Amino acid sequence: MSDPIRIVIGEDDVLLREGVSRLLTEAGFQVLAQTGDADEFLRRALGNHPDVVVVDIQMPPGNEDDGLRAAQELRRQRPDTGVLVLSQYFEEHYMVDLIGDRPEGVGYLLKERVGDVEVFIDAVNRVASGGSALDPEVVARMLGRRRAEDPLDQFSPRERDVLAAMAEGKSNRGIAESLVVTQAAVEKHVTSIFQKLGLAPAPTEHRRVLAVLTYLSESRR
Repeated sequence: MSDPIRIVIGEDDVLLREGVSRLLTEAGFQVLAQTGDADEFLRRALGNHPDVVVVDIQMPPGNEDDGLRAAQELRRQRPDTGVLVLSQYFEEHYMVDLIGDRPEGVGYLLKERVGDVEVFIDAVNRVASGGSALDPEVVARMLGRRRAEDPLDQFSPRERDVLAAMAEGKSNRGIAESLVVTQAAVEKHVTSIFQKLGLAPAPTEHRRVLAVLTYLSESRR
């Protein structure tokens, strides 16, 4: 039997923090520590060596993006630690700043998603294993932002659907099932997306998320 995934939680809201801790514990995770302060969160995350952390973006002591900055520092010092951030509202620049050039081991969820236990637990597991997890609503908003010379202008409607599903972490088989198309058709669309965004072949699956990150980076310029 494998050891449980170890977690540190950073969340200012006591009820939400305790609720997240209970959900994770009941799902078989080991909660090493929990705190409502970003500085204390960073200390505990560095001291306990968790596999993954769950942290709110806005936390004391500054009640601004203190949690995000603590998460960024954790990623700098402990790049192998997965980071799943929670946000009350979608702020595109928060996600882009957190992910940077390394989408692996990163997740971004709206707080309301914690109530969907299956989705939340799946996101924690995915991030802990080095994958990426983006909130479906966040993906939808990202892909809905259109402007002149938007990188998505070169995509067909079906390619945009595939890109959104990719960013949600679905496999080619999962995409095929959700869009009711063949897996071969999905593979063709995925290849086309990578080619149009200039994403060269890589030894990992992370260019699937890089496809979305490329769009985000371009849209901020």
